[in-house]
Amino acid sequence: MRSIYMCSLLATLTAHAGDKPGKPAPEKAKVWSAEKANAWYQQHKWITGANFIPSTAINQLEMWQAETFDAATIDRELGYAEGIGFNTMRVFLHNVAWKQDPAGFKKRVDQYLSIADKHHIQTLFVFFDDCWNKTPKPGIQPAPKPGIHNSGWVQDPGQPASADSTIFPDLEKYVKDVLTTFAHDKRILLWDLYNEPGNSGKGDSSLPLLTKVFSWARDVNPDQPVSAGLWAWDLKNLNAFQEANSDVITYHDYEELPWHQRVVDLLKATGRPLICTEYMARPRNSTFYTILPMLKKEHVGAINWGFVSGKTNTIYAWDTPIPDGSEPVQWFHDIFYKDGKAYRQDEVNLIKKLNAE
Repeated sequence: MRSIYMCSLLATLTAHAGDKPGKPAPEKAKVWSAEKANAWYQQHKWITGANFIPSTAINQLEMWQAETFDAATIDRELGYAEGIGFNTMRVFLHNVAWKQDPAGFKKRVDQYLSIADKHHIQTLFVFFDDCWNKTPKPGIQPAPKPGIHNSGWVQDPGQPASADSTIFPDLEKYVKDVLTTFAHDKRILLWDLYNEPGNSGKGDSSLPLLTKVFSWARDVNPDQPVSAGLWAWDLKNLNAFQEANSDVITYHDYEELPWHQRVVDLLKATGRPLICTEYMARPRNSTFYTILPMLKKEHVGAINWGFVSGKTNTIYAWDTPIPDGSEPVQWFHDIFYKDGKAYRQDEVNLIKKLNAE
């Protein structure tokens, strides 16, 4: 599915915000130098963790809305992460939850960060997302559809909303409010500005919002680096912009070892630190056994998809539903059952071993 040829990653594009006539524009923060990015990376031990949503939430809104924010489950499940040596979790935010109650949303983000910090875990927050269901709606979220992977996950801001420039001013307020509030928070590792731009058939129509969110982030200039992960090598214009404007190179790869190794080798040509923010799909032979030792050897951050089996249904494969909702013979993602029992104890032992070395 993915080409290994990434010549487009060497292109350089720059985002510029419009200036008010008659006034000199303030100097905008620039992309970190490779030297600054590598110095930042050296301050951290090897980054390992998972994409995290509590097992009681079907999507980002159920995680962050006041009525369903589940601090007890977050605390318990981040304890599982601490127990196997994970030090980083990637967590999706959502503008709809912020819009309902900006102050309350930020309070809950702070509460989440306090829980994670108690477990010695830093957080990599994600703003926008082009994956899965097109129309996010506030309020009570749907129940999971039996046996269907991520049946309730929602895009942010949605489709066709992500291409609607008339809503960009509201999205700018959201991004800048959250970034400004937490710009100096050491509990946050990195800001992932846009998950898989161009997914869901959007292609280059996501480029205007991608350009804007980087511009908004540079306006705030947080202490933490910003990035947007490479994920589909045929999206040349998006890839070129993401590579040229990310302080640290993040990427997704669900392929088996030889292809994933090739991607790492190519991306190292950027001279910047690498963090794989999505991998691990057992039936595709992207596993902890095949991929995690390579990422450690290459000193590439390793954040797999899925942690505790729950309402997201990510134990089921992307395109292979099990309509009766029975447990698949082989889990697609995830590491733990809700009670903390490992799906595969041998995998957990390997993760602990590599994190302890």
